[in-house]
Amino acid sequence: MDTGSFAEPTGHAEVLRARYRSRLPERLEDLTGPDQGVVVPPLHVVWSGRTSFPLDRPKARMSLYRAVLAEGQRDDLVALLNRRLLLEQWPVLRRLISPHLRDVWEETFPDLARTASAAA
Repeated sequence: MDTGSFAEPTGHAEVLRARYRSRLPERLEDLTGPDQGVVVPPLHVVWSGRTSFPLDRPKARMSLYRAVLAEGQRDDLVALLNRRLLLEQWPVLRRLISPHLRDVWEETFPDLARTASAAA
């Protein structure tokens, strides 16, 4: 029986988790990005579609956070994400990102997992 094909997803998942872990800030308090105004992220974070995100518009803010979590480097996370806004929208946002990304953030920052549980 060929077990190599079964090992592939686990290996890929661990590579993704390691990549996401390496980008994490040390603490949620390090997320000192804006909580108002319009954010224009760098092209390596958002390379197609919308290029500016008004934070007073929930769908735009959710799109920004989703892209930054998935594509941003540590400096991007710290500069573009705001701790309070992340916690407020985490119960919905966690369903819009990959399970690997969600799990890494919730394992590292229990406040996020508690926020999701409280909203359920």
